Amino acid sequence: MRLYITRPMPPDVAARACAAFQCDIRDSQQPLDRDEMVHALRTYDIVLPTLGDAFSAGIFAEVAAPRCRLLANFGVGYNHIDVDAARAAGLAVSNTPGAVTDATADIAMTLILMSARRAGEGERLVRAGRWQGWNPTQLLGLHVTGRTVGIVGMGRIGQAVARRCHFGFGMKVRYHSRSAKTLEFPAEAANSLADLAAAVDFLVIAVPGGAETHHLIGRDVLAAMRPQAHLVNISRGNVVDEAALIDALSQEQIVGAGLDVYEFEPQVPQALIDMENVVLLPHLGTAALDVRTAMGMMALDNAAAFAAGDPLPNPV
Repeated sequence: MRLYITRPMPPDVAARACAAFQCDIRDSQQPLDRDEMVHALRTYDIVLPTLGDAFSAGIFAEVAAPRCRLLANFGVGYNHIDVDAARAAGLAVSNTPGAVTDATADIAMTLILMSARRAGEGERLVRAGRWQGWNPTQLLGLHVTGRTVGIVGMGRIGQAVARRCHFGFGMKVRYHSRSAKTLEFPAEAANSLADLAAAVDFLVIAVPGGAETHHLIGRDVLAAMRPQAHLVNISRGNVVDEAALIDALSQEQIVGAGLDVYEFEPQVPQALIDMENVVLLPHLGTAALDVRTAMGMMALDNAAAFAAGDPLPNPV
């Protein structure tokens, strides 16, 4: 079977793919364009896409009889793929849940600590040669231990963040989720997003991307947050209304934010770049070699199962 991998992969993933399939690995780090996606659907049995490779209904409509029968997505998020349109065209879709959980939760904690303790601002001060030494009132931030964290979306990643907050930092955990959860740590469910936002020091967004969660965090939720609160987004950029967030920060409705994702990624608004009270990371959620290798291996597990005629381990 012919396999097409849309981005360069960790060495072990590439080696396995080339040993198991007639494999082409694209050498660009940029998302596929329209012509590349159409070509991939017509030419390969399996395509291994990732974030930014926008397999929309329009793309599938351009290929009357695609050779491709599986999109083995590299990543847990798949809102860049129109799954219904893929199925209608005869393609299955898989993803890589589980492999990303702990790494993404670690990035959430990085953003919580960096935003609360003004670490980015402090590093910029040192790098610019403007630090004049320790003093008792320099860069006073928020002490994280014992504070209250609110988790929006108590799935695998949300629970991993909450676990770190509770057991590692003695934080009180509140959350809002689509369904009731049985948890291994104390946590209080909020009746609404606004209620949750009003009750926490850190609001961590950990929901899937897609139409259902587009601008889930808008002006109403941001207005409900405490003036000393921080927003942390590790989900998808368009879950947060970026313009509303910029207004909330500039008007001091909230004190800070930590972002690993952006609404129009990779474009980041200059207004956010100019703000000292915002931590900006370049989508580092799963950026560890062992994690990205595990993701690639999971995607290949789905490809191998498909090639063997077996059920997909991780169907969407």
